[in-house]
Amino acid sequence: MSLGQRMREQRKALGISRTELAQRLGVSPSAIGNYEQDTSFPKEPVLLRLFDCLETDPNTLFQDHFLRGETVLSDRERELLKHYRSLSALGKEAVGSMVTAMCAYRDDLEAMPTEPEPRVIPLYRSPAAAGYAAPVFGEDFDYIQVDETVPQAAEFAVRIQGDSMIPVIADGSIVYVNRDPLRAGDVGIFCVDGDMFCKQYYKDPAGVVYLFSLNRARADADVVLTPGCGRNVVCLGRVMVHTLPLPGKN
Repeated sequence: MSLGQRMREQRKALGISRTELAQRLGVSPSAIGNYEQDTSFPKEPVLLRLFDCLETDPNTLFQDHFLRGETVLSDRERELLKHYRSLSALGKEAVGSMVTAMCAYRDDLEAMPTEPEPRVIPLYRSPAAAGYAAPVFGEDFDYIQVDETVPQAAEFAVRIQGDSMIPVIADGSIVYVNRDPLRAGDVGIFCVDGDMFCKQYYKDPAGVVYLFSLNRARADADVVLTPGCGRNVVCLGRVMVHTLPLPGKN
């Protein structure tokens, strides 16, 4: 807001007409109009009387014209300026060159694109660790960085133990898991009555849930859950492998 606009606001707030203000200042009403329209500026004697007539101070009328903070020096800045002024012309030139170089370096750093923080996901040491309510970092899991070797949709990873899922998932290998809904033929990480499994999922029309081992030589490790069996099964996530044919189906 300009000085003239603030003059007009304050004059109206006090209920003073242009003519009345002009009489108090000893100027013409048209001069007041010029001040308020910013076409002319009050001379110093008029300006000093203006503060009294409008019952205000310079800080109020000129508040939008201050360069706040930019012209106020700290004690340290004043000390540095004093030292600078005491230098010879050669010394001042050296300081100026150094400041210019440092500012250019700062500008280069600010212009550099910032790389996003790499995304990490937990790698559980076993399917059982993935089922803990509060696994211990460094004991039950570690963080791994999601790079080009890790599916971008992976939410966590599990190191598989045992041979029931070979040759697709070898003993000791790492699988990547997300929480997408399971479909028939998907491989998932399951908790059945507190025991953890990595198995292929199928649910038949009768509501029977089958958790198959991909290694059919380990069919003994299959889990079958019939409706009303009273067993509790929870799927912790879908293993990110291509959908496989169910056992016995081409």
